[in-house]
Amino acid sequence: MLISEVMDEAGIIKVAVRNGGPARIVRSAKSVYSLALEAARSGSSLAALIETRGLGETIDLEAAYRKGLLRSPISHADPAHLHITGTGLTHLGSAAARDAMHQKLNGEETLTDSMKMFRMGIESGKPAKGQIGVQPEWFYKGNGTMAVAPGAPLVSPHFASDAGEEPEIAGIYVIGDDGTPFRVGFALSNEFSDHVTERVNYLYLAHSKLRNASFGPEILIGELPADTRGSSRIIRNGSTLWEKPFLSGESNMSHSIANLEHHHFKYPVFRQPGDIHVHMFGTATLSFADGVRTEPGDVFEIEAPAFGLPLRNPLVVDRPVSIQVRAL
Repeated sequence: MLISEVMDEAGIIKVAVRNGGPARIVRSAKSVYSLALEAARSGSSLAALIETRGLGETIDLEAAYRKGLLRSPISHADPAHLHITGTGLTHLGSAAARDAMHQKLNGEETLTDSMKMFRMGIESGKPAKGQIGVQPEWFYKGNGTMAVAPGAPLVSPHFASDAGEEPEIAGIYVIGDDGTPFRVGFALSNEFSDHVTERVNYLYLAHSKLRNASFGPEILIGELPADTRGSSRIIRNGSTLWEKPFLSGESNMSHSIANLEHHHFKYPVFRQPGDIHVHMFGTATLSFADGVRTEPGDVFEIEAPAFGLPLRNPLVVDRPVSIQVRAL
């Protein structure tokens, strides 16, 4: 089942679901967030709650997408209560591009930190059931103010040295009243980053990740397919500039989803009732690694058959802003 949010012509939010057929509106559903919390409070699965609510009229999601009416598939009324985070070096093959960026310049044969982290994941990222594996790399992207709806521009700061896509799968979560994390499902995501800044020094990773991100348009309810395959492309002036397949799912990862979830939600700050989490699981595919330099107006497109509609976002560069700190 795929679930999404769309606005009608009057600006009213509707929740749409589809399961092999046309999308239909969920009756009396104000948002995906409200449905998820209701399911958590009732002990019901999200799919069962939707079935109980019932489905109404059909809706053409592709037409709504073209009109700019698709929203981020989940959001919070207070953006400070939506957290966008992620992990890196979690996919088989993901170390190659990262290691190339972080190679030491002195010719030593010692492993880079990237390769050490990747090796740790290979050795201990998929623990036996009931055990805890090695913690992955982790980074913070921002709160809900950084979230960009499908179709809307990803805005690169004027001071950025690069504006590159990262095609990833994100876990979507809500935190229940008692602090229990509940997984709503999985979505396509673009973990938009500044790879040139990151390459200067690995300690600049935190700076490079404080950028917009987009996810959706639809959330896949249920388990993540173990072998998830999709495509990532950049479109410039109506033509495909760059395209490459990407792989995800546990068959293509050095960490299990459960291990990544444990090491995120082990921190109490990420188990605050009512919060939303969009946690991105990493990638091994980057146009930057192939020497591509993006330009304003380029369109990023990420798709995978299991996730419904592709995620599309154009690139915009923000205008310079003068920041002045005033003493009180």
